[in-house]
Amino acid sequence: MDTSVADLQALAHALADAARAHSLRYFRTPLDVLTKSDESPVTVADREAEAAMRALLQAQAPAHGILGEEHGRERLDADYVWVIDPIDGTKSFITGSPLWGTLVALLHQGRPVLGLMDLPVLGERWTAVAGQAAQCNGRPMRASGCAQLSQARVYTTSPDAFGAQDWQRFDRLSRQCALRRFGGDCYAYAQLAGGHVDLVVEAGLQPYDYLSLVCLVEGAGGRITDWQGRALTVASDGRVVAAATPGLHAQALAQLQG
Repeated sequence: MDTSVADLQALAHALADAARAHSLRYFRTPLDVLTKSDESPVTVADREAEAAMRALLQAQAPAHGILGEEHGRERLDADYVWVIDPIDGTKSFITGSPLWGTLVALLHQGRPVLGLMDLPVLGERWTAVAGQAAQCNGRPMRASGCAQLSQARVYTTSPDAFGAQDWQRFDRLSRQCALRRFGGDCYAYAQLAGGHVDLVVEAGLQPYDYLSLVCLVEGAGGRITDWQGRALTVASDGRVVAAATPGLHAQALAQLQG
């Protein structure tokens, strides 16, 4: 990268700070919940937080591209593109659960090179730069090392996100694991990076849901791809599998493709 990594990290933290100031102000307060064209919910908290993030990017990195959940795409042909989700887990947010977060990814020529996940209510900020160790609040984190499906603890956010055939594949896979749990949104990937969860399998995601997670999972020693084992990009189909080890990832892929 031809831009200072430290400067890019500082900008990512500033984006998370800007989003946090808006989202926490609205958390557990009465909110009007609107339904978008894809049937997902949105609130004034989502939209104000992303607007603040975009204003910061326009001021500090006007040549960079932006892909956001609430306010669209700008300059996606730029060398650097920020992918932002002000509130990942809006359904958790509007039901008072603390397991929602702000997601920030930086792509360089289409490849994730920086990822940040901020959990405002929990006071946790997870960060990673490509090729470096993942961190939570400045402390290095490491995935569990689990290498066997039969010993794995698997998470997915909701059965509702799967189509019928994809659900059959996930159900078959997850019933071979030691434990399966539902919920968590983006936080399941933090739990994986921290060594508490071994496998996360999801479908129906958008680029702003998963691109910030690539450096985080890989920086903790894990592996994350689509269900075909391909690297995640803006054009991926929204089916994601993340595992604590390459061996566990390969076993999960074999089940999902079977």
